[in-house]
Amino acid sequence: MMNLFSLLLGIPALTCCALAFLGKSRGAARLNIAASAATFVVSLGLAWKVLMQGSQFFNGQAFFLDPYNIFLVTLTAFVATNTAIFSAAYMSHEEQIGRVTSHNLRLYHAMFQLFVFGMLLALTTNNLGVLWIALELATLATVLLVALYRTPAAISAAWKYFILCGMGIALALFGTILIFSTSSEVLGHSNEALTWTLLYPKADKLNPGVMTIAFVFLMVGYGTKVGLFPMHAWLPDAHGEGPTPISAVLSGLLLNVALYALVRCKALVDGATHNHFAGHLMMGFGMLTLGMAALSLHRQKDIKRLYSFSSIEHMGLMTFSFGIGTPLANYAALLHMTVHSLVKSGIFFTVGHAAQAMKTQSIAHIRGLINLQPKIGLGLLLGTIAIAGFPPFGVFTSEFLLVTAALESYPWTIGVLLPSLVVAFAGLFRHLQPMVFGAYPKDVHVVPVNMLPVYIHLGLALFLGLAIPGFLANWFQIAANFLHQGTL
Repeated sequence: MMNLFSLLLGIPALTCCALAFLGKSRGAARLNIAASAATFVVSLGLAWKVLMQGSQFFNGQAFFLDPYNIFLVTLTAFVATNTAIFSAAYMSHEEQIGRVTSHNLRLYHAMFQLFVFGMLLALTTNNLGVLWIALELATLATVLLVALYRTPAAISAAWKYFILCGMGIALALFGTILIFSTSSEVLGHSNEALTWTLLYPKADKLNPGVMTIAFVFLMVGYGTKVGLFPMHAWLPDAHGEGPTPISAVLSGLLLNVALYALVRCKALVDGATHNHFAGHLMMGFGMLTLGMAALSLHRQKDIKRLYSFSSIEHMGLMTFSFGIGTPLANYAALLHMTVHSLVKSGIFFTVGHAAQAMKTQSIAHIRGLINLQPKIGLGLLLGTIAIAGFPPFGVFTSEFLLVTAALESYPWTIGVLLPSLVVAFAGLFRHLQPMVFGAYPKDVHVVPVNMLPVYIHLGLALFLGLAIPGFLANWFQIAANFLHQGTL
């Protein structure tokens, strides 16, 4: 078991070092795919052990896996693998048209694996301080990836991303220090004072006033990385200017990991304060983010920025659902996290091919995709239908469960949720129809596409909407109850 866990972190770490010195872009792409696939296989083995034997500790109590984080570890490894497959053909075409050099591709593949390592470290560490470090590591890796094209706009977007997320992570650090200031009185001035599995059983002994203030800083700090309003400004720029595969992992993975950190901290605050302050704060930020993103969808002119605001919308939904905190709400949030990661990464794969075919990201100049390259047009159409919450895709199921949970606990919130979802739906489809249908411009060309990752992701989202397998439903249920009660 320990060997499997060592491989989980060791494969991306060692591959990152190897890719930093691998000159040939084709060989680097293959190694990137192989390493990502191996990490995914290892995650499946660890998931099986956790589900069969319960929570596991590694290296003493430095790392741990429970039903909540092993679910995200597996999802992260799966999406990263398909993104690596997609990026091989996509980045090769970018090199052929001169947008990136072989040196930049070496940086791209190395930072991709460093990013995966940072996310897996954040998900598996048992220490709140190491969690903060891992999220900062993932941020620094993606800053370099956002600036990969070295254009003024890309560098500006990377700088904004670095500054805003740097400020956010600094506030999260202060929140972590506040937790240490009260936990050290209970567990002593050592690593144990930031060890989550030791802190949680003694949460009721922590100073409730200090923990309340700490969560405010953590909410703003980690909320910046989640993309919550009003700390979201970095996200559309980073998506719009960075390589499309990075947009896929930012939306499908990094935002999830930041929300994971926030939910872990919420559990401590709930145990210390014995009230629902943290949940109410998350619900408030979630509804504000949902409303803002729904309105912003109507104003977008760049296709990648359009779907980045869709990501902000869905992160608001998840934050709201985790804020409610009931088993049903947690179940809905976990399912929504899964299907959103699958669908949104699939959409960005398709958007990348569309932008290459049309030689632009401008919505006004992307026309007739279904006629130019039917695979791209159909992929974008189905992906948008799925992310908008149409049945029978899984997003509809998770949103239905979310609304049900809201009706049970906070019926008044439906007056915000449903209108926002309708406005978001309208914002997506007012742009989608002309991009997919109609006549395409004459100065465009057919590009090589790899739609297999798109088909896999959308197929899984459709399957989860029709019938959630028993083992997966049980997995979600165990994790949802764990988040609600803190016990397995």
